[in-house]
Amino acid sequence: MNTCSLLHIAGEEDREFSMSDYEGARARWCSGCGDHSVLASMQRLLADENLPPEDTVFVSGIGCSSRFPHYMTTYGFHGIHGRALPIATGVKLHRPDLNVFVVMGDGDCVSIGAGHWVHAIRYNVDMVALLLDNQIYGMTKKQTSPTTPLGYVSNTQPFGSWLPPINPIVATLGITNASFVAQTAEWIPAHLYATIEAAHRHPGFAFVRVLQRCPHFTPDMFGDAPKNPESVQLLVHEDGLNIEALEARYEDRVRHDPSDLDAARRFAQDEDKVRIGILYRNEELPRYEETRHVPAHTAADRVALLNEELDRHAI
Repeated sequence: MNTCSLLHIAGEEDREFSMSDYEGARARWCSGCGDHSVLASMQRLLADENLPPEDTVFVSGIGCSSRFPHYMTTYGFHGIHGRALPIATGVKLHRPDLNVFVVMGDGDCVSIGAGHWVHAIRYNVDMVALLLDNQIYGMTKKQTSPTTPLGYVSNTQPFGSWLPPINPIVATLGITNASFVAQTAEWIPAHLYATIEAAHRHPGFAFVRVLQRCPHFTPDMFGDAPKNPESVQLLVHEDGLNIEALEARYEDRVRHDPSDLDAARRFAQDEDKVRIGILYRNEELPRYEETRHVPAHTAADRVALLNEELDRHAI
């Protein structure tokens, strides 16, 4: 056990953290990559929520975005391709006192990890899952992904993508027990932060799709939306997101009640504009850890149980 954990068990709770307390290794993403924006927003959130690093875990799979745990000074697990969600589920069920975040790319979540994605939503375990969707396999040098637009040229499909893409928001809203579904964009940091904050505070599985540009392979993705506010539509509601700082720049705002699942599905299916906001939220849906009555052992409890077992074998 590390020193941080021992101090935590000893009851030293009155600590305050800044963003620098969560900064790990220097991020090696390309200059201009949207992952940098997500990393900064996440570090700011952890500081604002004053989450102890030893009580926070980041889990990832494989891909550019999946290097995320290396750039945090929290606990982290860099898993294999597509397996971030079952690993994170195991962590949360075993240690429900921890703050668990999952970071995946479009291939990691929507392709090889699709089966785990479906069941993680259905289990509704209390954690935050971020899908950083640049609509291309960036780490393996511009290969078509499940979210690549129809006809988009890649190194694996040089004549254009043959199939229409999966819409992750539409898919998630169609899965039984989906309890929090939101979409945001890395080039709108105020909205990105507010969305991750709302996801963290949600009691259940919070799925956030982050629209993200790859400056090297897909700088033209999402059309002119990064520079043209008229191409972006904000979903607003008193029970959703209302960000005053964005009102002057983003005039296209539509009132949407996040408790209205049918309306959420209609908004998700209409892709004429880049639409961001909380599409659906339901805090009353069952969570797997509650229905299974998983014992909530804290770190101190586990140390006590371990010592008890060791004492039993002492001579």
